[in-house]
Amino acid sequence: MAFVNENFLKLSDNYLFADIAKRVREFKAESGVEDVISLGIGDVTQPLCEAAVKAIHDAAAEMSVASTFRGYGPEQGYDFLREAIVMGDFMSRGIKIGVDEVFVNDGAKSDTGNFQEIVGKDNIIALTDPVYPVYMDSNIMAGRRVVKLPCLVDNGFVPELPEEHVDVIYLCYPNNPTGTVLKKDDLRKWVDYAIEHGSLIFYDAAYEAFISNDDVPHSIYEIDGAERVAVEFHSFSKTAGFTGVRCGYTVVPKEVTAVTASGKRVRLNPLWNRRQSTKFNGTSYLSQRAAEAVYSPEGREQTRAAIEYYMRNASIMGDVLRELGFDVYGGEDAPYLWVKTPENVDSWSFFDRLLRKAHVVCTPGVGFGQCGDGFVRLTAFGQHEQTLEALRRVREWLER
Repeated sequence: MAFVNENFLKLSDNYLFADIAKRVREFKAESGVEDVISLGIGDVTQPLCEAAVKAIHDAAAEMSVASTFRGYGPEQGYDFLREAIVMGDFMSRGIKIGVDEVFVNDGAKSDTGNFQEIVGKDNIIALTDPVYPVYMDSNIMAGRRVVKLPCLVDNGFVPELPEEHVDVIYLCYPNNPTGTVLKKDDLRKWVDYAIEHGSLIFYDAAYEAFISNDDVPHSIYEIDGAERVAVEFHSFSKTAGFTGVRCGYTVVPKEVTAVTASGKRVRLNPLWNRRQSTKFNGTSYLSQRAAEAVYSPEGREQTRAAIEYYMRNASIMGDVLRELGFDVYGGEDAPYLWVKTPENVDSWSFFDRLLRKAHVVCTPGVGFGQCGDGFVRLTAFGQHEQTLEALRRVREWLER
């Protein structure tokens, strides 16, 4: 008799973004309207930078010659990329990270979902509410108890320290979905809590390249002591347009530990290395060469131009929506805007109104947690012209 993992039965029937896609398809079918603009799904629209494209072409040419062909690569990532990451993202900020503490992956979503495999089932997990769904769903699949940390207007969307003991804390800043940030003093409180309580922090820094303010940390390792308690996740998806190329990385410092039931302290770095060696076959050589090129002078200049393109969208969206009377949060150090629905309309009702009246798609905030109800998430990743057209449609709808 084969038994199912019943924790999967505790998941909601639909993944948020699949549900959005289904509703949009149904609207198009019943209305005949095809010209729908999405400001909801966080996919990028700007093409890969020239430096990355050239690197892919060069790598493909290498693969066509027997003497330079490469088969299976190291599960941890090629050293040429790991060294570029260490120099470009950490040493340049005065942070000491070893090459063997960096693990290249096929995107941050995979590792943020998978890393919980190497911590105990009985750990109590703290998640912000609202939260990126992968953190919640992956721990539900594992059968863990989750404590929610409300992020509200009243606390500036900065979660309070938990009142009860928690073992693992997921933090994502700049935040998806709210677009808000933690300043250094705020983040230091979480590092101090983790040190005092023997907790771990899983820190998702996928949007750090969008930070423009000096008092907002790009990495949790800018905080003293974080290397003892924190694992950090990064992605090239939004910063370099790699949503279809697939590449990111996870940092697991050698000082980060957890304890066994008998009280023995165990380093997580070799455990994650063992897990990856068993269950992951490595990121493609072409993707890693493309990611390496992002750290070249040309690559940095070109990716910075794309980031500025998106943040220009965010700025215009925020200005227009505020002019129209919306309360808007985020969009300054992140490509996401967290928008309060008018007249306390629930998230899905506003989604339907916006779709049917303006033919514009948003992401219902309640899909990220109960505290997200009454909000919607908008992204700045659209084409500039389409973003302006979407705003025009919203204005026209509201002014009818």
